[in-house]
Amino acid sequence: MYHGIKIIAEVKTQSPFGFRSAHTWDELFAVANRVGDMISIHTDPRWGGSFDLIKKACTMTNKPILAKGIHASDGDIERALAAGADWVLVVGRVPSTHIEKCLIEPNTIQELADLPAQVRAVWNSRDLQTGKRKKESFAEARSIFSGWMCQASLIGSIDDVHSEADAVLVGERLKEFAVSCK
Repeated sequence: MYHGIKIIAEVKTQSPFGFRSAHTWDELFAVANRVGDMISIHTDPRWGGSFDLIKKACTMTNKPILAKGIHASDGDIERALAAGADWVLVVGRVPSTHIEKCLIEPNTIQELADLPAQVRAVWNSRDLQTGKRKKESFAEARSIFSGWMCQASLIGSIDDVHSEADAVLVGERLKEFAVSCK
């Protein structure tokens, strides 16, 4: 926790945008387990994830686990929860099941504005179609959505954390971020 902001530490070994970690999944998990209040585990193979890694993570920590992926169907949410996840990230839609256990990541600022006020939102600074930075900042997103909201992507140090975030999800630069927390 940093000034009341929950740290969600992501175990990410690769991305479809060319990122490849120099560290193993186990090495990154150890950092995530040390730094995070919650640990994010990818379920999507494009990010080096799987549902089996959720099961593995549950045997390695008592911290809450976020299943991170697109989770395009409600069946994917069921599968993540059955694997042991406490929370499930859902991208680009509001699910019809287990919404109380979901973090909703809209693709656009308009999707964010249309979210029900009671959901937990994630504003990802990275466009998942291109891998590039979105034009709208977290501050702009916060001005549109006043509910619980997590800041995600392009975070390399504690200095990148927006003071109005309820949580921050740190991935590719987790090791660098961990050093800044000392």
